[in-house]
Amino acid sequence: MKECRGRNLFFSTDLDKEIEEADVIFISVNTPTKTKGIGAGSAANIKNCELCARHIAKVATSSKIVVEKSTVPVRTAEAINRILTANEKQPNVTFQVLSNPEFLAEGTAMSDLMKPDRVLIGGSQTPEGLKAIETVVSVYANWVPREQILTTNLWSSELSKLVANAFLAQRVSSINSISALCEVTGADVTEISRAVGMDDRIGKRFLQPSVGFGGSCFQKDILNLVYLCETYGLQPCADYWRQVIAMNDFQKKRFSEEIVSAMFNTVTGKKIAILGYAFKKDTGDVRETPSMFIVRDLLEENAKIHVYDPQVTREDMWSEMSYTCGVNHDNTPKLDEYVTTCDDPYEACKGAHAVCIMTEWDEFKTYDYKKIYDNMQKPAFLFDGRLLLNHKELRDIGFEVHAIGKPDPIKFPGSAIA
Repeated sequence: MKECRGRNLFFSTDLDKEIEEADVIFISVNTPTKTKGIGAGSAANIKNCELCARHIAKVATSSKIVVEKSTVPVRTAEAINRILTANEKQPNVTFQVLSNPEFLAEGTAMSDLMKPDRVLIGGSQTPEGLKAIETVVSVYANWVPREQILTTNLWSSELSKLVANAFLAQRVSSINSISALCEVTGADVTEISRAVGMDDRIGKRFLQPSVGFGGSCFQKDILNLVYLCETYGLQPCADYWRQVIAMNDFQKKRFSEEIVSAMFNTVTGKKIAILGYAFKKDTGDVRETPSMFIVRDLLEENAKIHVYDPQVTREDMWSEMSYTCGVNHDNTPKLDEYVTTCDDPYEACKGAHAVCIMTEWDEFKTYDYKKIYDNMQKPAFLFDGRLLLNHKELRDIGFEVHAIGKPDPIKFPGSAIA
């Protein structure tokens, strides 16, 4: 940014001036799931997209290419186009609406941008639409090989983003469902993932079991897909995709229940250290994070919870907890007494009855677990929700280890693999 600022990168708050001067305008606004009204809990709220379209039409005095960058329901481009066309200021002002969904992942966004798997651009298959598509293609072609730039019609492009996230979440839920089966049969989910992933038809990515997926995209986009299927009368399709969410909820609840069950069926008054609150490493994002649901469940059991995360702030933690789980200082007495946030992981674990690994931060692998163990209550429990640590080494130290999809060596002697 420092290299390009003032040369071909500029920042401004003069929205009208920038719209007027632009040839191509990207709409990159939030499209949250509706919380009330028709489609509440599933449908995307595209109010912000519509407001952008109305403002562009109000200001523009020359033709523009308007590009959807936000994740939107299929056919949103049609709504944007109707708004732009209905509000054209002059007969010679025309708009071409394109879809260019982003496939950037949090924590790796810049590398994803510079070396994308693909760039997808959809538009009307008319001479004017195809010309607009090629204009945006020429922008990306400055650094992306042409063969990795896919062009298609509008509806395919819009739907592709939802389907991509749904398929990735489906893989996570699929391996998580197998992790539950592994724990009761003595199989090892890591070995199964390795065996299955070596099949070229399946591949190894997104076959890492965990306490569940989170973030701003997976659940929102799947629910959007569910709503689309229901809207068009495809209830079996809607039920199929809703089950991906149901499996994710099951995995989180199962983890909470395992903590309580392993700790003699009660955690009341016990100190439990939560290592990691973000939904994934290398980000401070807490939206739909699995940690939040585990904390909620442990709160209901009256545990004393100490949270450490290298990037998440206490304010963000409470904000998301209130928004998603409805847990806040107004309706939960003594919340600050039951939930402590720590700046030091060793302090979070000191005197704890259990440690829960909730985010796959690399630094968690480097901790002195002998030191942590020596300062914990005994028996010292460790629940690995990310399969991040060497469980044999932890057991040699003295921990009682419970891990997603891993066989219990007490129930299944000789089956545990580090």
